[in-house]
Amino acid sequence: MGYCSRSQAQVLIRAGRVTRNGQIARDPESPVRMPDGRIADRIEVDGSPIDKVPATYLVMNKPRGVVTTASDEKGRKTVYDLLEPGWPWLGPVGRLDKASEGLLLLTNDSEWAAKITAPSSHLDRKYHVQVDCVADAALLATITRGHAAEDDSVDNRSVKDNLGEDLRAKEAHLIRHGHKNSWLQITLDEGRNRQIRRLLEALGVQVLRLVRVSIGPLELGDLNKGAVRRLTAEEKKAIDRALQG
Repeated sequence: MGYCSRSQAQVLIRAGRVTRNGQIARDPESPVRMPDGRIADRIEVDGSPIDKVPATYLVMNKPRGVVTTASDEKGRKTVYDLLEPGWPWLGPVGRLDKASEGLLLLTNDSEWAAKITAPSSHLDRKYHVQVDCVADAALLATITRGHAAEDDSVDNRSVKDNLGEDLRAKEAHLIRHGHKNSWLQITLDEGRNRQIRRLLEALGVQVLRLVRVSIGPLELGDLNKGAVRRLTAEEKKAIDRALQG
């Protein structure tokens, strides 16, 4: 209903603060009647009825050093500190770690958010990544295929990190380079925790900066760092089309 996050809802329900049709419901997995997609049961929190909140979709250019969480036990600045007062509850669609920056979606449409982050969506996410070396063709091939393209004696396999997990990018291209470092564009079609950093670390490459520049057809564009805007209707439709096919 867009009232709060799923984890917050579970806490409220287990605490006995939520009623359904006048009866306390303590099981977060208990069903709610939704004929034709509409909630037919009366839901109350602390005795006050709640209604479905209109869907809200925001685009943020997350700065480096800001954490993607509602609250932080260390007192660090969060993405919610960048939002003006008055917005309904919003949750991030996926995450960017503290050191990463760029395109971040926030919404109270949890079903839509789940579709975007689902592994089955294979929605491309593009990142511009500055690394501490001059990337050559062999490194780019290793990022995408697990070995240098010229080495036919090695099986086509992905890189394993120190936890033994297979990691691989969909695409990797050189944008530009200097004498000691370079910028790459790396494309992922699945979302794993710190995937690019773990992949490059396994290859002995240090990430200096990591900026997400697109999610599916949506591009970061010229949105200022730390700025927030609404997702346009056209952008929402474009993402929905990408999710369908």
